Amino acid sequence: MGQVHGKDVYLSLDGDDISEYANGVEYGRSADSHDVTTFGSGGAHKFHGGLKNGTATINGIYDNTALTGPRAAITPLLGTVVTMVYRPEGTGTGKPQDTVDVLVSAFNESAPVADMITWVCEIQLSGTVATIAQA
Repeated sequence: MGQVHGKDVYLSLDGDDISEYANGVEYGRSADSHDVTTFGSGGAHKFHGGLKNGTATINGIYDNTALTGPRAAITPLLGTVVTMVYRPEGTGTGKPQDTVDVLVSAFNESAPVADMITWVCEIQLSGTVATIAQA
């Protein structure tokens, strides 16, 4: 394959497809690093991996659709753990999909006088990420 355009990204929170309201996502995973250097390590650090972690930031253009817009879909989830589905290449057979429980930790709106209202949602991954190829 090769490079993939971001226009087809799919995102859902708690079963609600929020893709049509989002125009950016930063999805990161990491692991703790533990220094296990001892006196006999030969003058160099040695490390072991630890617990995995991750965050996501989703942003988009505000939409006032009463029942399905980003404000209506995301704000009730604040402070709760729900399922997030992330498909970086969109929906289709063989394309990657990550499913993970997430804590929805923040939802912020920005309303500049000379531009569109935008929103940002902060998410903390909670548990193991299940990565599959879509069937």
